[in-house]
Amino acid sequence: MKNKRAFLGVMATLMVMMTVGVNALPALAVEPPPPIFGEPLSGRATFSDAIDLKIKISHHGTETVVVNTGDPSQTVVVRYTVQPGAQFPWHTHAGPVVVNVVSGALVYIDSEGCAEHTYAAGQAFIDAGHGHVHSAVNRTDAPTVLMATFFAAPASGPLLIPVDPVAC
Repeated sequence: MKNKRAFLGVMATLMVMMTVGVNALPALAVEPPPPIFGEPLSGRATFSDAIDLKIKISHHGTETVVVNTGDPSQTVVVRYTVQPGAQFPWHTHAGPVVVNVVSGALVYIDSEGCAEHTYAAGQAFIDAGHGHVHSAVNRTDAPTVLMATFFAAPASGPLLIPVDPVAC
């Protein structure tokens, strides 16, 4: 009887350890986050009114660029989380993109002259799209979070149009 109780006690202990181990081990083996993660916060939407969009951009006192978008009616909002050291591939967009930096900082790299502009939390900028080639990188030690509102977005498919890498 004593041996049976001891045996049942050992078995019960082993079962508890196995249950804890089976449930705890997956938590220890969590995959690292992707370098850049985009989460659409809205479906692709269309303005019900006829609109056009004209934006003038003068980055840090440089030449002013005028962006005319005849039909910016397709929009979508995406939250991007950019891990430390992660860089967007060189790309463009179909239309302009308004970017709000929620946390961290992002270095925007323009393909023309490889000019770099850093935007920190609480700042916003506009990417011209329409073939304007650029990249961006998180050079901080923490994730950077961005909210991007795309105008003239395609009805489906990617929002970033890849281009050949630029040597900067």
